[in-house]
Amino acid sequence: MAYRLSTPLVGAQPIADTSTTKNHPLGTIVKAEDSTYGEGEFIYLLGVASTTVGNVVNYDAAGHQTALQSTAVGVDRPVAVAMSANVASQYGWYQIGGLAVVKKASATSFAAAAPLGATTGLAVAAATSARLSGAVVSAAASGASAVLSAVVAIDRPAGAISD
Repeated sequence: MAYRLSTPLVGAQPIADTSTTKNHPLGTIVKAEDSTYGEGEFIYLLGVASTTVGNVVNYDAAGHQTALQSTAVGVDRPVAVAMSANVASQYGWYQIGGLAVVKKASATSFAAAAPLGATTGLAVAAATSARLSGAVVSAAASGASAVLSAVVAIDRPAGAISD
């Protein structure tokens, strides 16, 4: 993925980079384009320990601090996908709209249009009572251990919802 900003932003930190310097106000939202995945929407947030590219995180809308998402604990916050290994005390972009490549639990398979959940930042098949709103699997993904990611359509997803 090589996203290029389409929103004008002077001195912009590249989408796939992490920085120890805060280069933009936290919560800044931009659009960027990729030749494979099309246009996406991204938010600038503060990282958390153990984050890797493709992790699913939730964030505090007031302080813009991320945490690895787990629908098992029913955290009802906005959700995003890490675009870099943006660990604690670093700043980077997280995808909130478009086709996102998410890191998945190794034995998880997904059918196209399936609901999505997350545990410890990894995408998992969702139980009806623990799924993310605003996120659906875009293309089927194998449960083979060699398949480490899935393409998911997201539109400002949020934490666990229940039926």
